[in-house]
Amino acid sequence: MSDLTESEIRSFQQARGLDVTGFVDAVTARALEEAQWKLGDRSLYLQEPPLMHGDDIAALQSRLTEMGFDCGRVDGIYGPRTEVAVKDFQKSVGATIDGKCGPATIIALIRLTKIVSGGVPSTLRQNAMQQSRGPALANKVIVLNPDGADQLVYDVAVRTEGRLLALGASVFLTRGATNNPSELERIGFSNKSSADLMISLNVDSYANEKAHGAATYFYGSDAHGVHSIVGERFASLVQREICARTDLTNCRIHAKTWDLLRMTMAPTVRIDLGYLSNPGDLARLSRPDFRDVIAEALVIAIQRLYLAAEDDAKTGTLRISDLRKAGIRR
Repeated sequence: MSDLTESEIRSFQQARGLDVTGFVDAVTARALEEAQWKLGDRSLYLQEPPLMHGDDIAALQSRLTEMGFDCGRVDGIYGPRTEVAVKDFQKSVGATIDGKCGPATIIALIRLTKIVSGGVPSTLRQNAMQQSRGPALANKVIVLNPDGADQLVYDVAVRTEGRLLALGASVFLTRGATNNPSELERIGFSNKSSADLMISLNVDSYANEKAHGAATYFYGSDAHGVHSIVGERFASLVQREICARTDLTNCRIHAKTWDLLRMTMAPTVRIDLGYLSNPGDLARLSRPDFRDVIAEALVIAIQRLYLAAEDDAKTGTLRISDLRKAGIRR
């Protein structure tokens, strides 16, 4: 790692969906460690935490997914679902069913051709699962994550929570007004809650006060050739609703491999609501009525995610009162 130039580090970070800083921080160091593994370099298996990570696991997951075995998200982490998928594959080829991806299993993977066509199975499953949940919010579990300890994003989360509760959704916040759990604690909380969606609210800051605007992030990795389909669609809805209802600059949506997006089982987005270092963004976010508009935009984006195409509305036009009148609450 020490012999990498700043340009090479930046290129690697860009390709892996990391923050592009030009120096090797802890996250980049871990990604470099994961990138060195190729499928077949080692035996893969479910172990006690910390779980095995690596590009070889991502390659295994991609191969299993192509053949129709459900290992969940291609995230390069050998978790319980990946072990179950390996066992299912081993059973299908008559190999020893131990959930370990050793030489015999890898050879069988290489020999077999893809048996599923017409779309990536994980994508089909994500879409089918989302559609089967129906349009009502009353049976949805939404986790709101006011990032850090900032009170502005906590206030937006509370305002969003109230509106979602009024529509019958089950809503959980990852923190209160005064505590600040670690990122891993927040991820664990969401996973234990069996959330349908996780929304992380954040405000940014930068040395140059001219930096401004809102951006939304979802899980995606060009290196592994995978994106969260539901996460990307929801990120697009959120970004469009916020920018249609406010004068925040549209900094668009972006795929990232941050742990919060990668390790949270539910489709997850992180929303940067503006820059506190920018006087204009700070003035907007300091206004309670502006935070109300943000909260309404989030609720409408959540509802639109579950609406059928024929029931959807033009961005920026739907109101929570419309949802109540339509009886979508139940």
